[in-house]
Amino acid sequence: MSYLKMNDTTLGLFDPDAMETAGTELNERYNDGRPYPHICIDQFFPDDVLEMCLREFPRVVGKDGVTFDRPQERHKSSFNPDRLSSQLRSFFYSLNSRPFIRFIENLTGISGLIPDPYFLGAGFHQITNGGHLSMHADFNHHKAMDLERRINVLIYLNKDWKDQYGGQLELWDDAMTRCYQSIVPLFNRCVIFNTTSKSMHGNPRPVSHPEGVPRRSIALYYYTSTWSSTKREHTTQFKRRPDSDDKTDYRVRLREAVHDWLPPIVYRMLSSVRGDRQ
Repeated sequence: MSYLKMNDTTLGLFDPDAMETAGTELNERYNDGRPYPHICIDQFFPDDVLEMCLREFPRVVGKDGVTFDRPQERHKSSFNPDRLSSQLRSFFYSLNSRPFIRFIENLTGISGLIPDPYFLGAGFHQITNGGHLSMHADFNHHKAMDLERRINVLIYLNKDWKDQYGGQLELWDDAMTRCYQSIVPLFNRCVIFNTTSKSMHGNPRPVSHPEGVPRRSIALYYYTSTWSSTKREHTTQFKRRPDSDDKTDYRVRLREAVHDWLPPIVYRMLSSVRGDRQ
């Protein structure tokens, strides 16, 4: 039995009545999470929904997809849902629907959550053998909608994944003094957490599956209309773990130094010329 109820698993449609109260009983546990509010829920969806996701997972990165291969994010690809099959699109669009948002609001206590129809940075994610994602805090401003990022939802698609295969989701404190959580990305396991400039997370241990099976997941982000010009906008902020081989992202450091020192109008002109994207 899955935690969330669906009326139609073929299309991934949620039971709106059941979702009205889903998550309320986990609210206290969620907000007591350390080092920041979070929760890990197993058997999150009906299995056949995620079986469909695995069966139709894209084989190549197409239009609107992106692949990263640099020291901070190695062998990592993302796939936008709008380019997927009709069944997969229906499922992803349901994850932006009011019933699912109601569940997240009940769970987190954050009201007025707004989904992202652009799926900016969201969708299917894949990391192949040797790949990793260094510890980071996510970008905090959705420019197209002028919204503040608040919640991350990660759903894992990896069957029989073992600890020695790497790719664990790690949650660290902002000072990078210790790892509070190391979560194996098991099939149908969902991790939800508050997204702030201090919510350090990542999967720094390289993926190492003996049969070359990639680490796969679904990533979704939710926002609120609380952004204001008084807040400092930033892109993904990487941090090094102590006594590690993690690499500092000097490109972002330089860009932020320029942002802090140049007059805003000059910086906006430079960004427009470069075509900066989040």
